[in-house]
Amino acid sequence: MSDMALPDIRRGYATALMVISSIMISFGGLLIRLMEEADVWQIMVYRSAALIFVISLIMVAQFGTATPATVRAIGRPGLLAGVLMAGATFSFLQSITNTSVANTLFMLSGIPFFTAALARVILKEPLTRNTLITMICASVGMVVMVAGGIGTGSLYGNLMGLVTALCFSGYAIIVRRHRGVEMQPVLLVAGVLVLAVSLMVTWRDLAIPLHDIFLCFLLGGVLSGGANLMFIIAARHIAAAELTIFMLLEFALGPLWVWMVLNEVPRAATLIGGAIVIGAVGLRALTELQRTQRRPPSVPL
Repeated sequence: MSDMALPDIRRGYATALMVISSIMISFGGLLIRLMEEADVWQIMVYRSAALIFVISLIMVAQFGTATPATVRAIGRPGLLAGVLMAGATFSFLQSITNTSVANTLFMLSGIPFFTAALARVILKEPLTRNTLITMICASVGMVVMVAGGIGTGSLYGNLMGLVTALCFSGYAIIVRRHRGVEMQPVLLVAGVLVLAVSLMVTWRDLAIPLHDIFLCFLLGGVLSGGANLMFIIAARHIAAAELTIFMLLEFALGPLWVWMVLNEVPRAATLIGGAIVIGAVGLRALTELQRTQRRPPSVPL
């Protein structure tokens, strides 16, 4: 394959991974709603344990005896990325339990903009016109989704929503900047931190039904683990701002799965706004994939 064609192939591959990962993680809300007894801290314990277990297995299968060296290779940037990811997890939990869901989602819709600003300053990555248009359209959809639900809420809860967005943007920047380093161990760092704190909160009350433990394994080991691995791989090939645009699919699709499975009919604004988000992000993804297909390989990969 020609050298000119390779960037488009890789961008198309990364775009497909981000779409798949966003769709996967969008089922998280449904799994949490299907829990029988587990509270949020118990879910965090088992979810984190599942994440650590699955990522460890994958790394051992992939790197074998070089796994410890691979973990050490992330260095301070990887440790910071893990801390930021864990921080995003905890601040999201604090936000969603101290203010309205609409307020939290509104704060999280700023992730692509925060990431774009940081990427411009730290990574010197320009914001392309197509990316900016997609960001604006998707953000309009997010505003429509939460319209009517936004209120003053708790100042603390709203602030935690902002902290969540900033933490994840920082995480995305570090992973993108150090894309030449294998960043899978970052997930282990984040998982261990979340598990440790969650155990301190609820270590005396870990008994939950097997049904809930199984759902936690799906949530942490399959959905979260798979989606975050895809995010790390995609970060090697597409700009930081573009990475986080696709995340908005999670917020748009989540209510649809709950509606389909639990028959909880979302508000009309949620459906309309979600359709705008899906349309904007979906169009961008299709455009990238079509660009890839228009460049036929001259030599097999």
